[in-house]
Amino acid sequence: MAAKRLLCITGTLDCGGAETFLMKIYRRLDREKYLMDFCITVPDKCYYDDEVEALGGRIFRIPPKSVSLSGFKKGLYDVVKKGNYSHVLRVTSNPLGFLDVKIAKKAGAEVCAVRSSNSSEGGGLLNTLETLAGRALYGKYIDVKIAPSDLAARHTFGDRAYKKGEVNILHNAIDLDVYRFDPCERVRIRKEFGVADSETLVGHIGRFAEQKNHGFLLEIFSECLKKKPDCRLLLVGKGELEGKIKEKATTLGILDRIIFTGVRSDVPALLSAIDVFAFPSLFEGMPNTVIEAQATGLPCVISDTITREADITGLVGYLPICKENIGNWADAILSAKTESRISPTESFVKNGYDIGTSADRFVSLIFGDR
Repeated sequence: MAAKRLLCITGTLDCGGAETFLMKIYRRLDREKYLMDFCITVPDKCYYDDEVEALGGRIFRIPPKSVSLSGFKKGLYDVVKKGNYSHVLRVTSNPLGFLDVKIAKKAGAEVCAVRSSNSSEGGGLLNTLETLAGRALYGKYIDVKIAPSDLAARHTFGDRAYKKGEVNILHNAIDLDVYRFDPCERVRIRKEFGVADSETLVGHIGRFAEQKNHGFLLEIFSECLKKKPDCRLLLVGKGELEGKIKEKATTLGILDRIIFTGVRSDVPALLSAIDVFAFPSLFEGMPNTVIEAQATGLPCVISDTITREADITGLVGYLPICKENIGNWADAILSAKTESRISPTESFVKNGYDIGTSADRFVSLIFGDR
């Protein structure tokens, strides 16, 4: 019997949180029974392209809505129709993305699921109107609603749907055999970047975009250096604002204390090398990196805009984002460093954040199989 295929509409296959989550699920599926294909709207090769194809998945490229709405509609319709996809998953935080499941339904999809990928789009009247319009016009085409947290569920699907229990919370789980503290990798990574064992290494993983609030992080780190000069900051990722962040670091006089790594494939090793994880995002659905950091026993200091569900282990501290609080952020980061790292496996399993449990639930929600 041929494997059932799920078409995932993701926009891109780079290493963002939503795409990374889907790849974690895909790696754990029984691929004799289930395969995942992707419909994206970027012409260039993406980070996960090779792995998707190695796992048996197909990648379809269609025009983005911003270039040609009609081209997008026709492209998606043809992919679903010609591929005879009965199950389709759209990943989006903006309910205008629900339009895609309407197209999929018209092309013959029987089950259309939507997974929320964030808890905000940045606010504003236009965003509010888009949110309301998307739910009203296209919400009826969704068969399965999925979100990684309560905040993401409310933002994408609305308070009413959340309170009625229509939204399924599916955790951003991880492979606990991969994400664990490794003392040997800690030594290797710190040696690679010239970080002494006595130095406090503050880390952040995320694309250089407004949402991630790197500018505020630099101000916090500058304050950390005033209190403890032997600190370093490790920034992992790429993005359109990287140049501006480097300019700000130069202005603050702290560029020589910052390590820019670009995109890396050895995130567990990087987390083992870091002493404290700092994450002052303006908003998040459920940040993968905060979950991954905790799995390595890493203390985290994050913004209070992020759901309290992100604290699985008791290693997470929350603080408001405001200029007056920069000193408190610095104090919290410097005091969070510990001499030993705990093994939080029991907390992850208890709270349903092990990837095996999430993969089984994913299959159940999408295909109805158990």
